[in-house]
Amino acid sequence: MKKTTHLLITLIIAGSSYAQKSPVFSTKAGAIKGYDPVAYFKSGDPTQGSEEFSYDWMDATWHFSSEENLELFKENPEAFAPQFGGYCSYAVSQGYTYRVSPEAWKIVDGKLYLNYSQGIKKKWEANQSEFIKLANANWPKVLE
Repeated sequence: MKKTTHLLITLIIAGSSYAQKSPVFSTKAGAIKGYDPVAYFKSGDPTQGSEEFSYDWMDATWHFSSEENLELFKENPEAFAPQFGGYCSYAVSQGYTYRVSPEAWKIVDGKLYLNYSQGIKKKWEANQSEFIKLANANWPKVLE
């Protein structure tokens, strides 16, 4: 019983430390600078969201272009949220975080990746699978 209690306390402490270092999706305009994360998947275009359709998740306000997209996000936010906390995928692959342009994006294997600019996106796409592996290895350590 005592070992179980110690294990439980350790897991709670570890979980709370991770929660304090959780991804930062937010900007003054909202997560992804106010763009609708669901629209990337549904329409294949970056689409500005509206404050009328907003939702708070992961300490950020997310905007959507429609009630339907808002409801889809609420059902499964992890399916639509960008990888690596919304930071530049290339930057995370290189061991640091950096802001993104909502226009520099790509969906790979059902996941949304954002980059700093179109130029960085092209660089990332040139060796995309390797950069995704590197970024996955660096995430979430780059938040420390």
